[in-house]
This record gives sequence, structure tokens and C-alpha cells, in this order.
Amino acid sequence: MRLINLIIVLFFVLTATAQTNKSKTMQVAVWDTYVTKKDGSIMHFDIIAPTEVKDTALIYRYGKEYLKSKRQEGQPLSSKECRFCHARNIQPQWEADIRKKGYFILEMENCD
Repeated sequence: MRLINLIIVLFFVLTATAQTNKSKTMQVAVWDTYVTKKDGSIMHFDIIAPTEVKDTALIYRYGKEYLKSKRQEGQPLSSKECRFCHARNIQPQWEADIRKKGYFILEMENCD
């Protein structure tokens, strides 16, 4: 009988721990971005940042850092090119960049 009680208690503890860990999943905002490249083609990428980041100037700065890394510095990036799309749970492969740089870039089209 004591073993059954112990198993029941252990089950409830593990269930509660799993729920607590699940609720701690970071939420991120997805900013859908379309930028005209220097060659005239359109590059499509998402800027992924924690939902707490509300400053659009900071989001645009993240996008401009990315554009510079792709040799597309100086291309316009504003509310015309970049808009909040939706919030979602973070993907594990994004977490390191978000913790290190504050954002992650998800390349979609013509980002080479």
C-alpha cells in the first residue's frame, strides 16, 4: 500500500513539474520582412525576437545587422518592409542566437 501511495505522489510531482516547465517556454514575436536587394530581387526573412521587445527601432536594427552580414547594407528597412506577424513558442534551434544577440533570423527566400 505504501508503494502505491509513493507512486501516486511521484506521479503528481512529475506532472506538476512538467506543467511548470511547459509554462516557462519562451514566447517570441515573428516579424515578417521583405527587403529589396541591391540587384532588385526581394529577400524574405523573419526577425525572431522575444515578445517583450516592443521597440520597432530595435527590431529594424536587428534586420539591418542581418542585411549588413549579407552585403545588403543601406537597403531600406522600416514598417513598410517589416511587420509584426504573430507570436509563437521558441524553437530550440533559435534559442542560442536569441540569448546571445537578442534575435534570430529565419531565412525564407532569396537570402543568399
